[in-house]
Amino acid sequence: MINKLLLTFPTFLCSLTLTSAPAVLKSEKPNVLFILADDLGYGDLSCQGGKDIHTPNIDQLFNNGVRLSNFYASCTVCSPTRASLMTGRYADMVGVPGLVRGNKADNWGYLLPSAITLAEVLKKAGYQTAIIGKWNLGLETPNLPNERGFDFFHGFLSDMMDDYYTHLREGVNYMRMNGREISPKGHATNIFSDWAIDYISEKANEKEPFFLYLAYNAPHFPIQPPEEWLEKVKKREGNIDEKRARNVALIEHLDENVGRVVDALKETGQFDKTVIIFSSDNGGYLPVGASNGDLRGGKQDFYEGGIKVPTCIVWNGTLKKGVHDKLALTMDFFPTICSIAGIKVKHTIDGIDLMPGILGKSTGEEDNRMVFFMRREGGNYGGLCYYAVRKGEFKLLQNTPFENYQLFNIVADPLEKNPLDISLPQFKELKSALSQHIRLAGAIPWEKSGTN
Repeated sequence: MINKLLLTFPTFLCSLTLTSAPAVLKSEKPNVLFILADDLGYGDLSCQGGKDIHTPNIDQLFNNGVRLSNFYASCTVCSPTRASLMTGRYADMVGVPGLVRGNKADNWGYLLPSAITLAEVLKKAGYQTAIIGKWNLGLETPNLPNERGFDFFHGFLSDMMDDYYTHLREGVNYMRMNGREISPKGHATNIFSDWAIDYISEKANEKEPFFLYLAYNAPHFPIQPPEEWLEKVKKREGNIDEKRARNVALIEHLDENVGRVVDALKETGQFDKTVIIFSSDNGGYLPVGASNGDLRGGKQDFYEGGIKVPTCIVWNGTLKKGVHDKLALTMDFFPTICSIAGIKVKHTIDGIDLMPGILGKSTGEEDNRMVFFMRREGGNYGGLCYYAVRKGEFKLLQNTPFENYQLFNIVADPLEKNPLDISLPQFKELKSALSQHIRLAGAIPWEKSGTN
């Protein structure tokens, strides 16, 4: 169980300083490695309080970097969070309120061709841009990775793999090297890590900095760790439940591979000039043995367990280790990475630059901000959207389109055990703000003819 300290880090811990000048003042722009796990639960790292799991490599990132202790995925499922990362916008403002799927009848998003991506902005600023791993923002033109700002794509186009070894989704092979279909052999986590290591090695002696978006499928179901990893966990943990053992093994296997990738930066002399960001696209999925610690709910919920995710940023020799406890979302990494790269964002975005706050020079923009969460889905959700909205201490949420909203004070009640009376003024304020967000997002098309 997670200690309450991990849920609400005290403010005094968030004082951070630079050991050298920020990137915008340096002549050499840093590389950026963004590592995104898939469905990693808030309690599924040993540094996050997990007692039955060993994740030394990811722990090292959290312990040596800046832990973002109040960080939220932009959605409780995959595609919208990834759309927010790539555009710096609320996902429903760029056409991705739900999952992008190959089955048209069950497709709930289409990334707007007009949306400006992080890769496009970085590429214009002289970065080499690459995505390795899961894309999940389009299966066809004009939404393939190489068409949305990435120089290089080596990975998986679709939402989830039905098998970590065959890499198929509903019988279709979505593995690609740029535009070419490929059939690599082995466990997907190993494959993506090998490709990332190759990329890092190739860029070691080049002058231009790189942006590498390394998006793993793990630990998304099916929970398929290599057999030797599963046996190791069972032997170590004794009477651990089978479902839990498989999830732990898959995450520990992921941790080993993250360590391999970070080691590649060190071995090629690029570690000190690379900003490493680690996060998850949503909370852990409880039915397959994930842990979100003490947090209520999990993936698909807008309770904290569905959207609060372990996140850190590491910049060795520049950022001192510490904790930043201001409210932050996935979409904030768009302007934050641009700030690190010395790029001024000139178009409309919804995210905010986290660097001033991280550097102890807060502009106050993070304080009391109004933020929105949404997800559209078919099946039991009827093709409708459900929402959450937060401002300061208060959070309004629903977990299906058919239930009443609940109001919580997240600071006083971080485990969301005590819904507040809807007669409170905060209920009206949040509901009114959400209605205006819904009105604006209603003008954004998210479906078209074709598969996605």
